[in-house]
Amino acid sequence: MTDPDADATRKRAALVYNPTKVDGDAIRAEVIALSSEAGWDEPLFYETRIEDLGDDVARQAVAEGAAAVLVAGGDGTVRAVSEAMSGTGVPLTIVPSGTGNLLARNLRLPLDDREAMIRATFDGEVHAMDVGFAKLTRPDGEKAEHAFVVMGGMGLDAAMIANTSGDLKKKVGWVAYVDGAARSLVNAKPFPVMYQVPGHRMHRANVQSVLFANCGSLPAGLELIPEASITDGQLDIVIFQPKNPLGWLLVWRRVAWDNSVLRRFRAGRQILSLRTKDNAVRYTRGTGIDVAAQAVQPVQLDGDEFGEATQVAVRVEAGSLQVVVPRGHVSTTF
Repeated sequence: MTDPDADATRKRAALVYNPTKVDGDAIRAEVIALSSEAGWDEPLFYETRIEDLGDDVARQAVAEGAAAVLVAGGDGTVRAVSEAMSGTGVPLTIVPSGTGNLLARNLRLPLDDREAMIRATFDGEVHAMDVGFAKLTRPDGEKAEHAFVVMGGMGLDAAMIANTSGDLKKKVGWVAYVDGAARSLVNAKPFPVMYQVPGHRMHRANVQSVLFANCGSLPAGLELIPEASITDGQLDIVIFQPKNPLGWLLVWRRVAWDNSVLRRFRAGRQILSLRTKDNAVRYTRGTGIDVAAQAVQPVQLDGDEFGEATQVAVRVEAGSLQVVVPRGHVSTTF
């Protein structure tokens, strides 16, 4: 005879998915089958919508008692669900979908093995990671705060994303940002800002972009911030301030060659230690950053447009998101 008390304590998972990024019927069937195999109850399912990127339904899933939440969608869906899950203590499984998979790539998750990630929900390992929050001040004075799990920025990087064709991105993925970058660089001009990292003095500078990052890896093997950590309770700040075309070449050399190639080898690191430093790219680290621009600037969070702002106040919540990885998963991030 089945013990009714035992049934009452069975766990239930919830899946939040973007129907434009994944085959809803297929992924629902997989989650049902693996939930049953693990002895969990019938899972809950929530679709994202234009008016709900996933944060509202993720909160609903937690309120309805989900013991674990899975998210399947693009980077925007992962960002929104992570925002809702931050601080709840409920584990989040990222099922790689879409074209970017920025957080999944930084966590070194299997991008082509959906079953492995779904199964990890029930028998995987749970780790705590940091989440960044950016409070935006709009031109009319209105304020809004949103989370990011990979990186955000004000200035040229956001303009690049705004200038990227949505149709082209669907066809060729992250490569579409090359087209957006080309469009943005034509009219790119430095803009004056004041910025301050907690515990450091205030700076004035003319910049092209201010990035605040939780993770450091970009697609195509590019390492923007090789030392970035999602478990150190800090954000990595990158200030791009090239003064001329040569400055942009120095930026590209730093990201594509120095960080992504030379730093991998002892001899390369010795070369870097002897090289004269330039100011085209400046790095710092802290628990956040406050940036005030003289004129409105575009803002992006995890690769999505977030409109324009005159100020951005960024902070980090250390270890606030519980993320699931397959058992035995090897990663340098945890």
